[in-house]
Amino acid sequence: MPLLEAVRLEAQYGWTKVLHGLDFTVDEGGITTILGANGAGKTTTLRAVCGMLRTGGEILFDGRRIDGKATEAIVRLGIAHAPEGRGTFVGLTVEENLRLGAYGRRDRSGVARDFERVYQLFPVLAQRRRQAAGTLSGGEQQMLAVARALMLRPRLLLLDEPSLGLAPLVVREIFRAVRTINREERVSVLLVEQNASIALSLADHAYLIETGRVVMSGRADELRENEAIRRSYLGY
Repeated sequence: MPLLEAVRLEAQYGWTKVLHGLDFTVDEGGITTILGANGAGKTTTLRAVCGMLRTGGEILFDGRRIDGKATEAIVRLGIAHAPEGRGTFVGLTVEENLRLGAYGRRDRSGVARDFERVYQLFPVLAQRRRQAAGTLSGGEQQMLAVARALMLRPRLLLLDEPSLGLAPLVVREIFRAVRTINREERVSVLLVEQNASIALSLADHAYLIETGRVVMSGRADELRENEAIRRSYLGY
């Protein structure tokens, strides 16, 4: 049974409709990626799941509808969002940013364990824990955004363009951490990513969207072998 399911999902900003009836699922313990060019509606899809804009259709999480719920209520269900552009609080330290990620959790011992867990996943954050987030490099800020989302102890992690503007070495580090939490802790992942090659190597299932519509979907390894995808998105 899917953990997350969108049925005929529509979304709009003001009068402008961006999503036109998307259907997609994220399996429990799976990684699904949504691919597409700039302006295809990828980020809007994640914002719609989070309740950040007006939507039509249905969004189900663990079999229950969440469309129409407030963003805070969706977060409390165990859906964490690491937005595009890092979203870190630059004036706060690394540790304070992480503590904000655990806001609302009551299990103090669990929070303490999760600090250690994210510092193991991203050792550079442990070294920088007392530093202001604004002094980190772009790659370190992206690691912090992912780590802060993990402090929620989510069942579903929404990742928006985690590789954007980062060096390949840093990108590999971030995706290695995502793969680890998916395999070891069964955290499901919905990944929006322009780097189709790395997304398809990580995901089980993939959807290709154009102008707010799904134009192709299937197993990630099958899409990686698809000639149209290879030409348009993988460059060979």
